[in-house]
Amino acid sequence: MAEDLQIITGNKTEQYQSLLPQIKGLLEGETDLVANLANIAAALKEQFGWLWTGFYLVKEDELVLGPFQGPVACTRIRKGRGVCGTSWAEAKTLIVPDVEKFPGHIACSSLSKSEIVVPLIKDGVVTGVLDVDASEYNQFDETDKRFLEEIVGMLSY
Repeated sequence: MAEDLQIITGNKTEQYQSLLPQIKGLLEGETDLVANLANIAAALKEQFGWLWTGFYLVKEDELVLGPFQGPVACTRIRKGRGVCGTSWAEAKTLIVPDVEKFPGHIACSSLSKSEIVVPLIKDGVVTGVLDVDASEYNQFDETDKRFLEEIVGMLSY
């Protein structure tokens, strides 16, 4: 298990390529989902310095706040509400360049300007989402989508 992250600068792809094997090392041998989600959230926040990085887990008919790094957050989100609830309902990654332009956006923090949400899917069912918010507009793109989906795919749950 890796205990220290090697944070690098450079372009986004290089940063993700450096981070992927480190996250794999953090997950290796650990079967507890909460521990793994917590370490992924921390690793992403440390590497990229985003405003908020964390997980919501499906509990009955809502997404419930899970491990995260950043300011306090909304505790529960209904299916189809906001970016997280919509990603859950559609079972797909959503990139939002300007959260104020997203219909039904839930403003957990007024500092959030852009967002990406990646669903956690097991056996065709969404079991949670990775939610990342940035304090600047247009922070997320297809590179983030590709690598964050790969990171979420490393989870065994």
